[in-house]
Amino acid sequence: MPRSSYTACVINSQRISVILPAYNAEATLSRTVAGLDLEVIDELVLVDDASSDQTVALARELGLEPICHELNKGYGGNQKTCYRRALELGADVVVMVHPDYQYSPRLVPALASMIAYGEYDMVLGSRILAQNSVARGMPRYKYVSNRFLTFVENIALGQKLSEYHTGLRAFSSRLLSSLPFERNSDDFVFDNQVIAQAVSAGARIGEVSCPTRYEAESSSINLKRSIRYGFGVLHTCADYRLSRLGLRRCDYLDFEPGQMSVPLAAPRPVDESRTEVSEQSRTLSVETSARRGVATNAEVA
Repeated sequence: MPRSSYTACVINSQRISVILPAYNAEATLSRTVAGLDLEVIDELVLVDDASSDQTVALARELGLEPICHELNKGYGGNQKTCYRRALELGADVVVMVHPDYQYSPRLVPALASMIAYGEYDMVLGSRILAQNSVARGMPRYKYVSNRFLTFVENIALGQKLSEYHTGLRAFSSRLLSSLPFERNSDDFVFDNQVIAQAVSAGARIGEVSCPTRYEAESSSINLKRSIRYGFGVLHTCADYRLSRLGLRRCDYLDFEPGQMSVPLAAPRPVDESRTEVSEQSRTLSVETSARRGVATNAEVA
């Protein structure tokens, strides 16, 4: 979705791209797009992972130009396409928002600002930080597994994050382009591998409290895949520790991190030819959302 030139690069003259990795998101896409502040976003990139519903048709109705996978590539595979496209568009800050409305799209300016002003290289939207997640709808067994895995990951990676399993996250393009994310899994553990890579690169990682949303139409991975995901997280922890100790070579962690502590590059001139989004498209997204009146979520972990 292009942007109008008068709203280009609003946050500290940085180009903000929002990526939407979609899979069967027809019921929630309108509400997600309507919740985005299009005054500060320069591009919306939606990649559909071979959905069986009308996600693609709805995306086009909302004024988006979806990228469509002919075959399902998995959650991680979808993100790879999203990130490649955002970097091709020249984004300075890339924010991932699940089009399932579990994570609030209204937090995009907050996450993007923390990176655009040079405070962090990566920002996570935490469902745990500063709130009672169970009281707000997170199933207790998911909360317990989330806390256990996060505890292990903090020890293994030497961090103090409140959550590693969020689907709301933002990256500086400098960090994202330095990470070999193409080597990561195409499955859900992709998210944890990216964090391990960011830690390896010396990235500054921040967090923002994100409201927890679990509603009737929320989708979730089944128990079997949840267990596989949990073991994948533990495997990533072991990979990181053994790699740091020089006892194991892991392809996705074997890279030169570069200088992640340097200040953000000076803002470059805006290419107005790439920053057009019609006001009509923005109005259409809101009207479509109101007409459909749907609210639902989905969850990765």
